[in-house]
Amino acid sequence: MAETRKGENQIEEQELVKRAQQGEEEAFTKLVKAYQSRVCGLAINLVHNRETADDLAQEIFLKAYVSLKKFRFQSEFGTWLYQISINHIRDYLRKHKKEKDDLRLDNIPELRAEDKEVGQQIAENQETERRKVLLRQKLEEMPEKYRLILSLRDVQGLSYEEIGKMLRLSPGTVDSRLHRARKLLRKKLAPILSQEGGLK
Repeated sequence: MAETRKGENQIEEQELVKRAQQGEEEAFTKLVKAYQSRVCGLAINLVHNRETADDLAQEIFLKAYVSLKKFRFQSEFGTWLYQISINHIRDYLRKHKKEKDDLRLDNIPELRAEDKEVGQQIAENQETERRKVLLRQKLEEMPEKYRLILSLRDVQGLSYEEIGKMLRLSPGTVDSRLHRARKLLRKKLAPILSQEGGLK
């Protein structure tokens, strides 16, 4: 049943692409809406800046619109769009030195005694943000190929087959690269998590 629905969605998407290729703006708008959050999510996970990621997503969709007539349905539209996204983001990273996140987690207001519950919530939020920043920092230290595959698999939730098509890798290579990426990330986080009691 799920396979049938997936097939129907692919047919509907192909129709939208064909209509967009013929110049129908509404059809392309629907495609943008369908993929916007995923393209933005990919950009955020690679550049770690929401505003920059939004700009990159707009540029990616513009590039896709301009190149749409070159799409020959030899792959799924999503795969083609992701390849454009990956190439565009890689170009950006080559041309620009990534800015480090400058989050001031210590800038919280002083609390009165009766605000203990609020204070506890702020402290919990602060700790969550601190861990997110730490994770982003460690990801930035990793080679691009590992950051990319972690983003596609663990954040975007794409299948090994989809990732293989996008990166032109065999499923076995995807599996081994993902294994090495996760192992490297755990190794980078282990000393810190061990100190905090996060690893036994």
